[in-house]
Amino acid sequence: MNLWFTEVQTKNVMLSLATENLLHIEKTDYQELAVIEHKDLGRVLFLDSVIQTSTRDEFVYHEMISHVPMNTHPHPRRVLVVGGGDGGTVREIVKHPTVEKVVLAEIDERVVWAAREYLPEISAALGDPRVEIRIGDGNVLVRENENAFDLIIVDSTDPVGPGEVLFSRDFYGAVSRALKEDGLFVAQTESPFYNEDLIRRVQQDLSAIFPVTRLYLAAIPTYPGGLWSFSLGSKKHDPLDLDERDFRHCATRYYSPAVHLAAFALPPFVRQIIGV
Repeated sequence: MNLWFTEVQTKNVMLSLATENLLHIEKTDYQELAVIEHKDLGRVLFLDSVIQTSTRDEFVYHEMISHVPMNTHPHPRRVLVVGGGDGGTVREIVKHPTVEKVVLAEIDERVVWAAREYLPEISAALGDPRVEIRIGDGNVLVRENENAFDLIIVDSTDPVGPGEVLFSRDFYGAVSRALKEDGLFVAQTESPFYNEDLIRRVQQDLSAIFPVTRLYLAAIPTYPGGLWSFSLGSKKHDPLDLDERDFRHCATRYYSPAVHLAAFALPPFVRQIIGV
């Protein structure tokens, strides 16, 4: 008997994965969590039947959400990651020698447990001495801090349930207050094929708060549409102003100085979404 996991991407589009082995499934206090083995994608983490990461292509997402802002800021020392309990974003951040402290705010401690148990190649850096794991609401943590972080990365689930508040203008205002005077912010903002309204609204909200606002893209096969967006808000530094000599080179498989700049070269249909 074949066991299939199906993600409903829209009411008319679904992505189904044939499961070679169901490694773990449980109902946590916040969501249904499952980890499977797939012939082509390796190990895959689902939350509420939505693909969060796979060992086959996770490096694209985690490198792009991390190294673009990390290289945009000249000296990122204190970094907050909201969500991202699998540890992939933290893994990329601690590759930078300037980093002194990374706070990971994950609301569901079982995600951290599952990543450590079943996705060691993704979660390997969670034990780094510079990393502090705080189990709790990242929205609350952001609001409890002012002028505290050089960089805030929101590595969240989709804008439903616990993740919905992380896509609000009010939250972005709190993020701005939690950042230092030259800090910057990045969040994943879904698919330009399926989430046009969300991307447009986020860009408008960020533009009302941050002097520098950018959208950039990456190709991630297991995410809806295969093309994913990231929204950046910065108090001072522009990711397009970087010279290749300014880049801190890390061991990466997707990200590079050329990819950094190319990611901001938006196709006309995406430029139309955000009105530029």
